[in-house]
Amino acid sequence: MINQRRPDGSLRHLITLDGLSRAELEDLLARAQHFVCEPGEQPRANQSLAGITIGNLFTEPSTRTRVSFELAGRRLGAEVVNLEVQLSSRAKGETMLDTIYTLQALHFDMFIIRDSQAGVVAHVAEHVQPHVSVLSAGEAHVSHPTQGLLDALTIRQRKGDRFDRLTVAVVGDIRHSRVARSAYEVLWGLGVGELRLVAPEALMPEPGEFAGGRRFTSPEEGLRDVDVVMMLRIQKERMEQAAIPDGDDYFTRFGLTPARLALARPDAIVMHPQPMNRGIEIDSAVADGPQSAIRDQVRNGVAVRMAVLEAIARPRRLRA
Repeated sequence: MINQRRPDGSLRHLITLDGLSRAELEDLLARAQHFVCEPGEQPRANQSLAGITIGNLFTEPSTRTRVSFELAGRRLGAEVVNLEVQLSSRAKGETMLDTIYTLQALHFDMFIIRDSQAGVVAHVAEHVQPHVSVLSAGEAHVSHPTQGLLDALTIRQRKGDRFDRLTVAVVGDIRHSRVARSAYEVLWGLGVGELRLVAPEALMPEPGEFAGGRRFTSPEEGLRDVDVVMMLRIQKERMEQAAIPDGDDYFTRFGLTPARLALARPDAIVMHPQPMNRGIEIDSAVADGPQSAIRDQVRNGVAVRMAVLEAIARPRRLRA
């Protein structure tokens, strides 16, 4: 695992939540809460990243993550450049590192990278100049650290900071999900009381992954009396590979319907990282219902990414 820290122990990169202490996670969530604003309010902003140039390099389609990283950087005073990597020189055969070296020569200070290939983000972090930071915006099936943090912030807002009192069910395509892996890291780091993995056997993680999580292949058993239901997107292109015949069959067996949600605690909340496949993993009546925290997750994305960018840039500022 790559060292994410500077010699003084501060975070230089954020590629995974694994290895962050509980105090670090709680500090990031507290700072993120400071940046949260309700619809219609003036967005929180400062100039803590003035003079810093950020490059968003996304080789996979993204709406929520890329836009929220862009807004986060701009609200902190940074220059933000979005690079359509699939349309750039990389499409002509240039390697990711050559692209990074070119941008470093143009005085970029941070790179926010989403890539479908595992290991690319860490590889870039190992080769950038000492003053440059690298953040993961989603890496293959491996990790999505800021999504994990915004999920934790959403739970904290609705359920308080006593994660040890909570039972959380992660439901769906866990095997292929970077969201699930980062959720596991942050929830375990915050001392969650019980973590349940609810999925068909074909979509369960490999043995040894998600240590300490309880596995359920029955949604009725896995959802009973939980406080938080975290639904995952079913990737339609992987359904045949995963031995699930079609979306209708999956919805019948594992879709979150009002009847299944009624098995959870009455005040349980429902989460989903989006995009949602309505009628496959979740019923619209649930997604848009009173227990849904899905729009809160979107709102919290900007706040969390502001907190992360500020935390990574601050030690550099103090030395300047």
